[in-house]
Amino acid sequence: MSDNATFAANLKKLPGISHLAAINLLDAEGNLVVAIENKAGSQGSLSVYNHLAQTYGAITPDAARKGLELYAEHTEDARQNPGKHPNIDRLFALIEEKKTLRAKHVFAV
Repeated sequence: MSDNATFAANLKKLPGISHLAAINLLDAEGNLVVAIENKAGSQGSLSVYNHLAQTYGAITPDAARKGLELYAEHTEDARQNPGKHPNIDRLFALIEEKKTLRAKHVFAV
């Protein structure tokens, strides 16, 4: 995925998510931090987080850096507008705090 690709172009290259209802992100103690659901408005983030979890085994700081690349133009918007893109803000925080979140897939029935 090239450095100048758009978020929409990057999404087309990621694995499908039709089999997922959500991804639950868990902290080191196993507590639910957030659930990213397969619904309008969060499907792009579900695709990104699903890809990162499959590739890295968890949402690690390295995975978060890759995620920021995948979010493309939205990453700079998130940097300039904290709180506007919480799923991107979370990636910034994981890098800054050197933390990892475990991903638990919730499969659609």
